[in-house]
Amino acid sequence: MKIVPLTVLSTLMAVLAGCATVPPPSEPRIDRSLSSRGQSDRVKYIILHYTVSDLPRSIKILTQQDVSAHYLLTDTEQPFFYALVDEARQSNHAGISSWKIYNQLNSASIGIEIVNPGFTDTPEGRVWYPFKQAQIDQLIVLLKDIVKRHGIKPENILGHNDIAPQRKQDPGPLFPWKQLADAGLIPWPEPSRVAARLPGYQQQLPDVLWFQLKLAQHGYAVPQTGQFDQATRNVLAVFQSKYRQSLFDGTPDAETAAILDVLTSPLPVQVPAPGAAPSATPATRAPVTPTPPMPTAPVLVRTAPVAPVPATPVPALPDGVVPPPPATEPVESQ
Repeated sequence: MKIVPLTVLSTLMAVLAGCATVPPPSEPRIDRSLSSRGQSDRVKYIILHYTVSDLPRSIKILTQQDVSAHYLLTDTEQPFFYALVDEARQSNHAGISSWKIYNQLNSASIGIEIVNPGFTDTPEGRVWYPFKQAQIDQLIVLLKDIVKRHGIKPENILGHNDIAPQRKQDPGPLFPWKQLADAGLIPWPEPSRVAARLPGYQQQLPDVLWFQLKLAQHGYAVPQTGQFDQATRNVLAVFQSKYRQSLFDGTPDAETAAILDVLTSPLPVQVPAPGAAPSATPATRAPVTPTPPMPTAPVLVRTAPVAPVPATPVPALPDGVVPPPPATEPVESQ
């Protein structure tokens, strides 16, 4: 019998063991049959902007520079959306921002830019430019779709000025928020409840701290100093430009107090008495207020001076692109 040397036997065993080795996996083995209860959608907010630029320049800025948005709504005869950033990814549209408990809303929001000139400052006052009704019609359709897919709460559809009131004005006082309310997208102060509270506030206007507390309760980042400083005036002007667009000078008054009180005081839940037939129309339901027609021409607004938004650097433009008037604020969110 031939004896195999030990070294040869060890080598042979090593070779055989190598042949039996399973190659490393090229993909991880993942079982997706289970799902955690503790999770939520990344998207919690929708933020609306105007571009203060024409369509070609808006496209260049939003596609070739760091500022971006998920959607760009054109101002063409038949408006449509450019989808610039996938909703699963973060776009850079909100900048330094906050609403309620959230800060830096880029990571938790979808940004929608609307092509609109914004405003121009003139010797007679600031001229604001209206949105096309066709743009708003398209916007409402997209908003309903996003809300349905991500389960976004009505109070979380906001303007850029809501989340950055010290430095932004968009989408401005001519944006038709009431149309979004009529479409069931955002909350709106019921006129009958506002009217019921108005006489009391006309008789006794709350102090500044009350306004600051209520504005913070609504969602704004506002100082709680009890002093009517410029930062408080700016926040109040933003609130008024959304819910009381006829006057938005940032001055606390009875009508603003009544609107703010209604928005921060939800209606109590009506529990029907045992055996009572459900009411088709609750007694607290306010009559539907017709939506005023949208302006079709620039609107001149003379208001008390409000602190200007801090200047932000204007991105360099490619050759051949004409910049907007110097008084306007270009698309820039950071």
